[in-house]
Amino acid sequence: MDMNEVIARINELAKKAKQEGLTPEETAERDKLRRIYIDSVKASLTGHLDNTYIVRPDGTKEKLQRKQ
Repeated sequence: MDMNEVIARINELAKKAKQEGLTPEETAERDKLRRIYIDSVKASLTGHLDNTYIVRPDGTKEKLQRKQ
């Protein structure tokens, strides 16, 4: 399942939740899909930050460091 399908299904479940409510199975599916989406966003952000450099005024580049 690609991310566009995950987002579309999350939106379908959100609309249904507002209109008529969800079954316990649908609620579990929604929670699982939300976790997949959140993990994907976190991984993407981490990847961007891992490849980010700070350019100092003197022209030197310094890679961002992770907080301990």
